[in-house]
Amino acid sequence: MNYRGNRSWPPDWLWTAGHDTTHPRGEVGIVKAVSRSVPPEGCFLVMEHRGAEYVGALLLDDRAFCRQIFEILVQSVGKTVQEIGDIDLSYAL
Repeated sequence: MNYRGNRSWPPDWLWTAGHDTTHPRGEVGIVKAVSRSVPPEGCFLVMEHRGAEYVGALLLDDRAFCRQIFEILVQSVGKTVQEIGDIDLSYAL
């Protein structure tokens, strides 16, 4: 997944709360919440990793595809980021 030519999955994670940051990279942690961004080209994911909480932005070029991804992410709350990354999205393209 890309946004304006840049990779958007997995998101870059920004520490927000909890234990000291572990500087997570890639498909780590468990997704705790998902919210839409404004404008609607993406969404924010909140994930927990080793006792700390992080937020990441998932931005996409295609608004229709973004809506589909948002719905998938909402249904995937509680799963690991890796499990979500392994979802086959070929039907959504």
